[in-house]
Amino acid sequence: MKNTPVDYNTVKSIIGKSGITDPGRSSIRELVKLVNQIERESKVKFVRMEMGVPGLPAPAIGIEAEIEALKDGVASWYPDIEGIASLKEETSRFVKLFLNLDINPQGCVPTVGSMMGSLASFIVANRNDHTKEGTLFLDPGFPVHKQQVKMIGHDFHAFDLADYRGTKLKGKLESILQSGKISSILYSNPNNPSWMCLTEEELSVIGELSGKYDVIVIEDLAYFGMDFRKDYSVPGSAPYQPTVGRYSDDYIILISSSKAFSYAGQRIGMMAISDHLYDRKYPDLLRYYSSPGFGHSVVYGALYGLSAGVAHSVQHGLAAILKGVNDGSYKFMEDIREYGERAHIMKKLFLENGFKLVYDTDLDEPLADGFYFTVCYPGMTSSELLTELLFYGISAISLDITGSSRKDGLRACVAQVHRDQFGDLEMRLKRFQNDHPLI
Repeated sequence: MKNTPVDYNTVKSIIGKSGITDPGRSSIRELVKLVNQIERESKVKFVRMEMGVPGLPAPAIGIEAEIEALKDGVASWYPDIEGIASLKEETSRFVKLFLNLDINPQGCVPTVGSMMGSLASFIVANRNDHTKEGTLFLDPGFPVHKQQVKMIGHDFHAFDLADYRGTKLKGKLESILQSGKISSILYSNPNNPSWMCLTEEELSVIGELSGKYDVIVIEDLAYFGMDFRKDYSVPGSAPYQPTVGRYSDDYIILISSSKAFSYAGQRIGMMAISDHLYDRKYPDLLRYYSSPGFGHSVVYGALYGLSAGVAHSVQHGLAAILKGVNDGSYKFMEDIREYGERAHIMKKLFLENGFKLVYDTDLDEPLADGFYFTVCYPGMTSSELLTELLFYGISAISLDITGSSRKDGLRACVAQVHRDQFGDLEMRLKRFQNDHPLI
């Protein structure tokens, strides 16, 4: 029996009973459940890096606005499915002040988290032309996005963006888009899980080719402004968060409240649909919806069928947060810089104990320290490393489930690892290296 920080037999038994044959191929939520069980039975607190859960308190400004809205009676009536006016207006302001884009409040629509925003986007964007097949994912990416297109019976294509950065991107993109089968492109920026950040030049290529081949771009800004190498915190002042919106007419921006505003539990995000796309007419949409209009089909087709609106009080909460951000009274970037600081320390601990970074550069520049980073251990596959770390009280997710071309790495999220756990992390990593000496 091995002498590991978490009892070896306990971990083996729980994995065996879970029905999970390979933890490295399990979904994020399956892994969360598995680690919860190990923690309960072993009584050992894990260094938990598997799930992208905010680790900071929710802003009081949002909570107080929700309480006031509930006191005013909003719980007793439905919100407008298009979203309450104040939230739509503040989202439009936010897009102008932090991305320098003009999007009419009409196209700023609340969703039950960005995941609903992506699903609604697929349900409409991938049905606007019966000759096309589905989505191109610029991987690695959030695994649930592929699950969503599978759920609705759409095809998809994908490639690892890290293999085609800079001048290589245009040729690779065009080789896929010229088939005429791609309806939409989705990527996150900063990227989950690698934390790569697309440059303005790369975004311009995506915008140019999406126009040439009539493809809708879905830009997931779940980690808004969190490339901490630049200061995107001043409303109405450059530099602005990079976006394809400067180079494309037909795009959807997904804005999450979960990470940037620590509002994950309230499950609200925003779709910001470009004016040009919102007003476009696609005759093939009449196969599924009452109107050929893209924006109408998103709101009164997809979102109506999915939820008939976002919880009323939550909309008031996010509206208050965005107003504070837009007015400059709530400086959200000051809070979330903590993630970058944690990542800097945690990366150092891993590197000092034999681990290596999987994705380490943006072209020729070191990656930013942020919400995620990726690590590997020489001689181990992703699945082997993930499983072995469970015996040391450390959890992460395998890059195998993200579409990565790297088969030896893990994604580590810093948000749930508080500074008082750094000592435990260092001790466990040292034990791991001692037990797995490098040749």
